[in-house]
Amino acid sequence: MDKLHVAYALAIAAGGLAGYIKAGSIPSLAAGVSFGVVVLVGTYLVSIQQPLGQILVIGTAVALTFVMGKRFMNSGKVMPAGVVTLLSLLVLLRFAYVKLLS
Repeated sequence: MDKLHVAYALAIAAGGLAGYIKAGSIPSLAAGVSFGVVVLVGTYLVSIQQPLGQILVIGTAVALTFVMGKRFMNSGKVMPAGVVTLLSLLVLLRFAYVKLLS
């Protein structure tokens, strides 16, 4: 399985857990764990050459880039919105780079 995608999934899930621990935010916990699981499932599917895997990982990264990017622009807070936006953009850029090379 792709180590970058696994790290991304774990970071997203950990961010949701941190939001719950710090602020008692159940929506943060639910979203973080849900998106993390979707990325892990997508990563597994990519590893066995199932096209749905790329859709799941890319779709999650696009959604998080826009949602968290908007939150970052509105709040200016690097943590968590800026970090999640940056990680999501890196995942998308890597997908584009790998696609260009193939």
